[in-house]
Amino acid sequence: MNSAEDPEFCSMIDRLREEIGNGGEAIPAAFEELAGPLGTEELHTALTGPGRPLWAREIAAFRLGLAGDRRAFEALVLLLNHRDPERCVSAAYALGRLGDPRTARAAAALATNELRVAYALSPVRLLAELRAPESVPALVAVLERRLAAGDPHWRVGLACVEGLGTLADTRARGVLEAALPHPRLGGAAREALGRLGGP
Repeated sequence: MNSAEDPEFCSMIDRLREEIGNGGEAIPAAFEELAGPLGTEELHTALTGPGRPLWAREIAAFRLGLAGDRRAFEALVLLLNHRDPERCVSAAYALGRLGDPRTARAAAALATNELRVAYALSPVRLLAELRAPESVPALVAVLERRLAAGDPHWRVGLACVEGLGTLADTRARGVLEAALPHPRLGGAAREALGRLGGP
């Protein structure tokens, strides 16, 4: 599937077109060019050229990620930690298809950075998707912190619980059992525990 046929790419293009239009600007010709048929070298130029707007770098990085071009890695990691959750989702999707061995380590670093926990949802979900050696330890560490009384980031905790259930690794048993009394996480933790193998 080329990027133009990818539903996540189409969703991103619609979002960015609306974002530009809501800013009172006309849609630039460069936008339509980036959304059209371009080779990886043209996309890389769009990604790294001076003075490029964020939307141009996002489109270029996303398309390079889908093409498996690892020159997109750094830009996609920056977008994975963006304050705009929709940009994080798009970046996670592209990183999941990039095939760069550095991705899991970067996602784990972002997910476990307590100063950026408000933006950890997409890195957490990406870790579960990657099924990398870093995935379970990082998700366990993040979930442990989310169990503190009054922690406001329960959605991040829920994503950890769901991810650990998907990974079905017995190393998660202790933290999932600790999550059982949590009013928002307990049901998902019970379901995740049911998916674990071993004693």
